[in-house]
Amino acid sequence: MAIERSEHDQLAPHPYNHARYKTRRRFSRFLLRNIGFTLFGKIHQVDGIENIPTSGPAILMINHIAFIDPFVVINVSPRTIVPMAKIEVYDYPIVGIFPKLYRVIPVRRQEVDRRAIRMALEVLQAGEIILIAPEGTRGPHLSRGKEGVAYIASRSGAPVVPVAIDGTEGFPALRFTSPWKNPGAYVHFGRPFYFRPELKRSKDELRLMTDEAMYILAAMLPPEHRGVYSDLSSATQEPIHFI
Repeated sequence: MAIERSEHDQLAPHPYNHARYKTRRRFSRFLLRNIGFTLFGKIHQVDGIENIPTSGPAILMINHIAFIDPFVVINVSPRTIVPMAKIEVYDYPIVGIFPKLYRVIPVRRQEVDRRAIRMALEVLQAGEIILIAPEGTRGPHLSRGKEGVAYIASRSGAPVVPVAIDGTEGFPALRFTSPWKNPGAYVHFGRPFYFRPELKRSKDELRLMTDEAMYILAAMLPPEHRGVYSDLSSATQEPIHFI
């Protein structure tokens, strides 16, 4: 019996080929910079950009306040970034065109999406950067991070760069509307770190690795955004090795 493949199953053929997407991602970033952040988004300040490795694989781990957050990071990064995003973004009216053109890594959130993990590892193996929002949802306060970021980082050996984002509430918004009266997005790239290689990626170890990484991210955010990671005294950084 022939098996019909859905559109989503055809989004990223195996194996990953960087050259296949290089031109369209460059064009997407051009549109984002010259149209998206001229008409619909506002960036106030970016610091710590030197913490993004100049070459080789890396994982950008962000908090996720508003829909625009990944676009902000893609826009300000000196290197091309491949985001992981919920598979539903491909079906969004109008804005769904961007993830289709850019070929983000689609993630089925209701399950352990091994296909998405495999795709992320292939992108890292190709020496590129992926972007992960470990919470798996948006909100003004940090919620408990999912273990995928720890698993991918420990499997790949890629460094993790924590990225704190603030000031994106209300965006995207058409220029000259009320959100534009606010300063705009503030992005802080933190110090990269590795997870200690001796950890065996058991369920408990992945949970510890994820929580310690989230505490690092929480410490970079204003107290009102730290959510379940508000008590920074609980952080141990035991599984963390800073570069």
